[in-house]
Amino acid sequence: MDLTARAFWLRSPGQGELRDVQLPKPGDGEVLVRALCSGVSRGTETLVFRGGVPESQHAAMRAPFQEGDFPAPVKYGYLSVGRVEHGPAELVGRTVFCLYPHQSRYVVPASAVTVVPDTVPAGRAILAGTVETAVNALWDAGPQVGDRISVVGGGMVGCSVAALLARHPGVRVQLVDADPARAETARALGVDFAPPEDAARERDLVVHASATEQGLVRSLELLAPEGTVVELSWYGDRRVTLPLGEAFHSRRLTLRSSQVGTVSPRARAGRTYADRLALALDLLADPAFDALITGESAFEDLPGVLPRLASGDLKGLCHRVLYATD
Repeated sequence: MDLTARAFWLRSPGQGELRDVQLPKPGDGEVLVRALCSGVSRGTETLVFRGGVPESQHAAMRAPFQEGDFPAPVKYGYLSVGRVEHGPAELVGRTVFCLYPHQSRYVVPASAVTVVPDTVPAGRAILAGTVETAVNALWDAGPQVGDRISVVGGGMVGCSVAALLARHPGVRVQLVDADPARAETARALGVDFAPPEDAARERDLVVHASATEQGLVRSLELLAPEGTVVELSWYGDRRVTLPLGEAFHSRRLTLRSSQVGTVSPRARAGRTYADRLALALDLLADPAFDALITGESAFEDLPGVLPRLASGDLKGLCHRVLYATD
């Protein structure tokens, strides 16, 4: 049983490194997982990489298996897919998803891993955490048949929301983003596309995921009377100013937050975190989600890749990290 591993750590804001790790021997009810791939959550993870987590949110922002504390040194991440090498017989050899940082092997309770369905490739399963956020957002938003819906912000979360809405009967969905390259992504997901200045108006529902003040203001502008904006963006330590003194009250608009840390109270009674994650993995059987993975690199290159993702030098949506298989 190989109990050695390497892990990515943020040494200081803007600087990462790989560290050698000696793992504990897995006990009863635990699994040893060898990572196959992991995903970089471009929004939250690059914010962490830059040291932008406000002190008031240090506890709320902790990842399930995080080590260290914000701003640094810290081991952070939560989109890992691997194969179980040791543990309960029903899990050994299975491909699993875990909310674990970027690390080549790790030991966790068996309850912390979710088996990836045979219909979902391991390389696509890294999106499970993002699609889980989108599932929660749709539970919060409660779209109805025939709704006119815009998704403002074509990042990982926004595109995942758009992909799920495209399956919803009778709705008309438009992805709105300032990057014209997102038009191709929208086509792959089966939804319309528009730049912000040409976005359709009189929308019943707008899901905002651009993490910009301009995007949120535009989202409010696109609403029909009594329409709702569901806010998915997290701004870290940045303040946002909104025109709530204009038509916000006369048009009876609603601004509602959505956050994956809590299962939406609008979900069916009794739904658990495990239910939500299992649903997200089932939904990933759709190959349309491959459009969200726009780059990949070897795990050994991650200390050089994350600064380029954080600066915007490497563009795209989800970045996939590949681990050696020997």
